[in-house]
Amino acid sequence: MRNKFTTLISRAVPLPIENIDTDQIIPARFLKATTREGFGENLFRDWRYEKDGTPKAEFVMNSPTYKGEILIAGKNFGCGSSREHAAWAIEGAGFRAVVSSFFADIFRNNALNNGLLPVTVSEQMLASIFEAVNADPTTEIKIDLEAQTIEIVGTDKKESFDIAPYKKQCLMNGYDDVDYLVSIRHEIEEFEKNR
Repeated sequence: MRNKFTTLISRAVPLPIENIDTDQIIPARFLKATTREGFGENLFRDWRYEKDGTPKAEFVMNSPTYKGEILIAGKNFGCGSSREHAAWAIEGAGFRAVVSSFFADIFRNNALNNGLLPVTVSEQMLASIFEAVNADPTTEIKIDLEAQTIEIVGTDKKESFDIAPYKKQCLMNGYDDVDYLVSIRHEIEEFEKNR
């Protein structure tokens, strides 16, 4: 079982770059592992570190100014190859949600399958979030999964988002697909008896 996701209130890390692909999220040279451990330290590796491993001061994740469990990204996040490791890396770096105005379908599904919530907002809402976080890095974002809303805390900026009911149920209960099947075991057994 994973951590349940109901309501998240957190500061955010702004990454206002469009068309971030999965090779930028987690470079191919780090895909040798078959378990999810250790991927977080290599999230955005080539943007985040020099070749010798020294952190690049200008990259947002290396700044002490920005912290939080929410990554705010530009449009078309997660495009490129279908690697599940991208979701592992983001979650492994401590993020519980990614907010963008558009996600690649395969990335969205991989994220949801791995307990990471991709929140799709309008371009206007995304611009408002970037503006608020850049103006005050202590700005908090509230994501209410049950209500399917996202808001900039302390403002009137609030918007609804869509999520498949099954994936919502899994996130709220901390289930992966197997946990979900175990949770309805009795219904499955009843169905088998009555066939």
